[in-house]
Amino acid sequence: MVLEIVQIPASDMENFSYLLYCPATKEAAAIDPSMYPERLLAKAQDLGVRVSLLLNTHGHRDHVAGNDTVIKATGAKLAAHPLEVSQPDIGLEEGSTLTIGNGQVDVLLTPGHTPGSLVFKTQRQLVTGDTLFVSRCGRADLPGSNVTDLYHSLQRLKALPEHYAVYPGHDYGPQPVSTIAWELQHNDYLKCPDLESFIRLRMG
Repeated sequence: MVLEIVQIPASDMENFSYLLYCPATKEAAAIDPSMYPERLLAKAQDLGVRVSLLLNTHGHRDHVAGNDTVIKATGAKLAAHPLEVSQPDIGLEEGSTLTIGNGQVDVLLTPGHTPGSLVFKTQRQLVTGDTLFVSRCGRADLPGSNVTDLYHSLQRLKALPEHYAVYPGHDYGPQPVSTIAWELQHNDYLKCPDLESFIRLRMG
């Protein structure tokens, strides 16, 4: 079953939150509710879906500020990397899988922006948090960031099938959604031929 995804502007910092849901069962996961979780909850109500999981790509406040509101409203189980969120109901790591209705989400550990940054992968979609943006990538100069790890995480993402849609954590690019193919053509961070050139570009 192919999961459907809805992108929701969720803060004054250009954050996106997401609803990932199974159209057959109407079971959904909320991702990164950010500063305006009521928008995500309203969209879930409009679609008639039941939010059973709350996923976080990483633990920065602009992504997790709405967690408690969503959990209180839905009873969803919180799933995140333990380095990012204290005592999640479901600890996620490389290779974890989550079931949403008749669909599956695979968890990729993509450190760099933060040590426990995650990307959520379905059959055709990538929710990339602050690891990969449309035409850009996440910062690597914050506490806990590691520019070498970020480079290797991006190398991993750029090797995925080119048809995959990229759903980023912020609206920082020329369009809200892209594909791996588009990023390979237009994202200077993915075009860097080696680690040294990436460090110069990202940290310069």
